[in-house]
Amino acid sequence: MRQCQIEERTVKIAEYIIENKCTVREAAKKFEVSKSTVHKDIVERLEKINKQLYLNARKVLDVNKAERHLRGGMATKKKHSILLLEK
Repeated sequence: MRQCQIEERTVKIAEYIIENKCTVREAAKKFEVSKSTVHKDIVERLEKINKQLYLNARKVLDVNKAERHLRGGMATKKKHSILLLEK
């Protein structure tokens, strides 16, 4: 992939994350790339391309990281409540 295409993808992913306050996983699914690619685009490439966009996207990712354990707990609770209903 040409450098220009990578930079365009990086900016689009960052804008999507900021607008939708979504996770790396959700952005990866939307743009049909791996979570590793999204993470590398935001954490490494974006800072060199657009510093302000990087800071805004990083804020969203930092909030997601801080809330990650809560979402995991909710998913586990939901899973177990479904299993109990099946019995």
